[in-house]
Amino acid sequence: MNIVLLGYGKMGKVIEKIALDRGHTIVARIDVNNRQDFEELTTAQVDAVIEFSHPSSAFENVKACINKGFPVVCGTTGWLENKPTVEALALEKGGAFFWSSNYSIGVNIFFQLNKMLAKLISPQKQYSVSTTEIHHTEKKDSPSGTAITIAEGLIENLEGKSKWINNEIPAQDEVAIWSAREGKVPGTHIVKYISDIDQIEISHVAHGREGFALGAVVAAEWIVGKKGVFGMNDLLAL
Repeated sequence: MNIVLLGYGKMGKVIEKIALDRGHTIVARIDVNNRQDFEELTTAQVDAVIEFSHPSSAFENVKACINKGFPVVCGTTGWLENKPTVEALALEKGGAFFWSSNYSIGVNIFFQLNKMLAKLISPQKQYSVSTTEIHHTEKKDSPSGTAITIAEGLIENLEGKSKWINNEIPAQDEVAIWSAREGKVPGTHIVKYISDIDQIEISHVAHGREGFALGAVVAAEWIVGKKGVFGMNDLLAL
């Protein structure tokens, strides 16, 4: 495959290594310094774009990919207010747009486990719930997109929960996300249920960026030839 990396920071470099190891070609590495190179690319040169940039630029980046007819796999979080617009554009243009808050296969299994546990606990009103996310100090958005996905899974399955809040004491109908930025932590997510007599906890701890990068490359391999809006549940048939 011919892959374009749109965003070439630390994550982009890990994605590059994994893509090359899997036999793919990186036809362009685009960042703020060579955006014009992206404008000159054509569909004859590009099979897929993997976009890991910055929350402030992701929306325009993904729109540009769709308008140029490039299948795009996006892993940037922190811009979700514009995601419905991109999804509508992809459908209108007959394009392919793949987004996930987290490309780790383990995290996506964790998302499903989180929902299952919430369903089981929902009738047990003695438990209060919260979720914690810890990331490296360079992460731009807070809470993380992964933490938001986890909280949305809780809201969907816990009776009486209607919204999440970040780093605030929650009201009865709210799910608390506690966000921390520490050192070089790749990503830790914890869901905790506490009652007066016991505590139930599930967690996912990433040991590096490689799991996220591999999932993004696999998504790029999968999306080629498809049209529509997709996520990891489609890829993993969850």
